[in-house]
Amino acid sequence: MKTLLVAGARPNFMKIAPLYRESLKHQGVECAIVHTGQHYDHEMSQTFFDELDIPVPAFHLEAGPGSHGVQTAKIMVAFEEVCRKERPDLVMVVGDVNSTLACSIVAKKLQISVAHVEAGLRSFDLSMPEEINRMVTDAISDYFFVTEESGADNLRREGKPAERIHTVGHVMVDNLFYQVRRLDRNEAREFASYPFKEKAGRYLFLTLHRPANVDNRDTLAQIADAVNELARERTVFFPVHPRTRGKLAEFGIRMADQVHLLPPLGFKESLFLWMDAEAVLTDSGGLQEETTALGVPCVTIRDNTERPVTVELGTNVLAGTTKETILTAYRNSLAKRELATIPPLWDGRASERIWRALT
Repeated sequence: MKTLLVAGARPNFMKIAPLYRESLKHQGVECAIVHTGQHYDHEMSQTFFDELDIPVPAFHLEAGPGSHGVQTAKIMVAFEEVCRKERPDLVMVVGDVNSTLACSIVAKKLQISVAHVEAGLRSFDLSMPEEINRMVTDAISDYFFVTEESGADNLRREGKPAERIHTVGHVMVDNLFYQVRRLDRNEAREFASYPFKEKAGRYLFLTLHRPANVDNRDTLAQIADAVNELARERTVFFPVHPRTRGKLAEFGIRMADQVHLLPPLGFKESLFLWMDAEAVLTDSGGLQEETTALGVPCVTIRDNTERPVTVELGTNVLAGTTKETILTAYRNSLAKRELATIPPLWDGRASERIWRALT
């Protein structure tokens, strides 16, 4: 089974790593990584190849920046050329980024089977580009690998054949557990953030990147006010996405001195910080799941989530985007910590189940 494993944006690398490693255990499976280059910042992609134990991608499409339409088109043109040359049996896409959409469309039109990992997730918010990517990808995929029961329910309601839907757990959690086992304290001493964490006492960890949160001045100001309020009594570690850093400067929004503005971090250093945080504040989809898997309180700075199991069973609390609702959600997240559980099959073996189903 000749398989092209597609990654394009930062979270994809964390998802494809366990899939690639597991593929090596299956005789007859030939798996090659395609990096679309959707995230073109060197600091946000290249470091992952070393940290996640995956090889340099066999193919780099170098899509780079652009509007959704421009970026998707660039990926489609370049990926079509790869598919025509390599003639794979299967294209495996993960998540909900533009690369997921673009490569699944190309594969399907070339009569190549498509497997979607993290299939069926829905926010039901069509203002989110990711929701459109999820819906279109699932409309044409052949194999659906689901992280939580809500995903399987959504796919069945949309008329997908039951025999094609596989609830397998979460590859993001596979990678998380793998990295937790490998995180060496001596190695951590080399992190630039190590001395700050040692002195911080109790602290929070913040990530913020979604356009809906950072491109609107009033919204970003409300979020910053909430974070600055929390920073009065504790340190906040904030690795700043390039987009967010630019908007903070453009809008003249200042973070408190207790908010440590860090550059984008590699996966291991990020994990080193957030796994011991009092709580994580984020608008990331992946961190909602990872915090639930490790039992860390999570405050999601959004009005909705396509990962409802993290709220229903896990440590996640939806916060909205105003100062008061974020502060309330923070307090609720600490109270919820003792009640949270880990969702079924989030045991670090999702990749194993995926390849077993395919082979």
